[in-house]
Parts: sequence; structure tokens; C-alpha cells
Amino acid sequence: MKKLLRILPILLCVILLLPACSKPTEFSYSGAFNDKGYWKGVTALDYVTLCDLNGISVPSSVHNVSEFSYYKTLHEFLASAGLTENAKVTDRAVVDGDTVNIDYVGRINGVAFGGGSTGGAGTDVTIGVTSYIDDFLEQLIGHMPGETFNVEVTFPDNYGSAELNGKDAVFETTINYITDITYPEITDEFAKENFADVYGWDTAEKVREGIIEGIRSDEIENYINDYLIDNCTISSLPKAIYNFQVDSTVDYYETYAEYYDMELNEFMSIYVGYDSIDALIEASKEANTEASEYYLIVQAIAEKENITVSDADLTAYFVEYFGTSDYSSYEESYGVNYLKWIALPEGA
Repeated sequence: MKKLLRILPILLCVILLLPACSKPTEFSYSGAFNDKGYWKGVTALDYVTLCDLNGISVPSSVHNVSEFSYYKTLHEFLASAGLTENAKVTDRAVVDGDTVNIDYVGRINGVAFGGGSTGGAGTDVTIGVTSYIDDFLEQLIGHMPGETFNVEVTFPDNYGSAELNGKDAVFETTINYITDITYPEITDEFAKENFADVYGWDTAEKVREGIIEGIRSDEIENYINDYLIDNCTISSLPKAIYNFQVDSTVDYYETYAEYYDMELNEFMSIYVGYDSIDALIEASKEANTEASEYYLIVQAIAEKENITVSDADLTAYFVEYFGTSDYSSYEESYGVNYLKWIALPEGA
């Protein structure tokens, strides 16, 4: 496959992180695409005027990777790979940067609202990393596990729910425990044992170089994505692409609701903060439109440069982003045409 741009479809990789299982609805991911991984019945160049792809200059600052970014990414990488040791701590107060398991019930004017409670299931948050409204997480600092107290916040005016926009809320919050995470020392032996087979990192230095290069590549991708969106012109948006964003979003939440053995709107209310899936779709119009325009630009580039995806390209894609060369379970769940589409902008 000809390498042009390394653009990672955001929502779609999130979808692939769902359990690879039989889909609960009749929605077909691959049904929207042909065997090249292009949108069926859509010639993107009919809708998109591309900017000069050879004239994209990435500033040197985008290439720089800080030590903070490196260690933050390294720790996330180790945790996601199951290479950390976790212990539940209950004998000290919460400090900035802690990962904490909490429960809460949110109320506005004393009345609980949909999506404002953990339902007693507990949820893990990391202060300074996890994104919560206002200064919710900062207010946990100094409190002890087992303590219950009120967290007072104000929802943003554009939060996306008429019930919550701009409202003051009080969350009755309980800290269950602090997770004390122990990270392993990255030695040559550790690298060889855990990363050599999939990533080719058989020394500590290669682990460092590989992670830094991954961060740098992501930052370059983000810069190029923004540049394309700002400098390419779209005359109109095919409805099929927008409808796919909506349908895949619905399917995403239906899959999770079934996984938790819940009705869809019940799941939306408790875990997502919307009374129904329709409310989420309405609030997501702008985001779905922007995503659709982005994917249309990606296909226009692929058409212009005659980019296609081989089996080897798919294998390389899954090794890079999912740490495995075996994508058969995802192909069974989502279909190979869909997988080709998300890998379309990637190099061989």
C-alpha cells in the first residue's frame, strides 16, 4: 500500500475496542464499504477539493516529545498491557495524580438526575488525567477512603443536555479506595520478554525509542488532520456517511448495554448522562458532521493517490495499534471491508 498520510480514525478505533463478539443488532459495519474499503456508491473527489498535499510542512515543535509525555505514555502503555501491579490503599488521604475508585450521586436543587450516579458500581478516575466537569476530581484531594462528602460543580453552558447546561450540581461522593500502581523497571530482559515478539523492542532503549516515536507520530497525525480539515473544501456531505456515524454510535452503545444486560436508554441514563440514545444523537450532530467530513477527505486522498489495503497492511495496522497480528475476531465481528477502511490511510 502506498504510504501517504498516517491518519487514525478516532471513533472507529474506539469501536474496535469493544469486545469482539456477535453484534446485537442487524447493523453491518462492512455493509457501508466496498472491497477497497471505500464508501459504497460514493466518489469522494466529487465532493472534496483537496489542498496541496505536498505542501504540508509540520513545525519542528510538533516533533518534540517531553519527558512528561514519555513517562505518561509509558505508564499508560504498561497498565493497558497488564504489566503493572495494583493494590487497594485505604490508609492515607488522596493526593494529586492518584487513581481513585469512587461512587457518587449527582443532584440539582436536591433532585437526582439521569446519568449523574455510578449506581453503586464504582468508577476509577485519575486526578489530573481523567476528564470530569469543572474541578470535580480536584475536590477529592485531601479526603480519605471511606469518607463521604459533597462535591460542588457547575456544568458548562454547552454541556449538551438542556437539563444540565449551566446548572450547579452537588455530587454526594464516596471514596472507596486509592489504587496504588507499581510500574516495573524497564530493563533489557523485561523488554525482550514482553515486547520483542510484537513490537521488536528487545532492549530498554528500543522501548524508549519506540514509545517516543509513537508519540511523535500521533502529534504529526493530529497536526496533519487539522491542516486537512482547515484547508480542504467540501461542497456537500453524502447522507450515507453521516448516517453511518449515527448508526455506528447507536450500535456501539447497544453493544455495551447488552454486555451489561441493560436496556439501552437505561444504560444511557446511568453511564452516559443522556436520557436516551436519541438525546445523545441530537447533541452529537456537530461532532458527527465533523467526523463525516474528515472521513470523506480521507477517501478523497485515497482515490487521488490510488491507495488500497492488502492483507499485510491490515496485519501491520493491528500490530501497531492493537499489539496483535491476529485480527480474525474483529474481521468476524465487523467484516474485512470495514477493517480495510480504518486502515486505509496507513502506510505499509
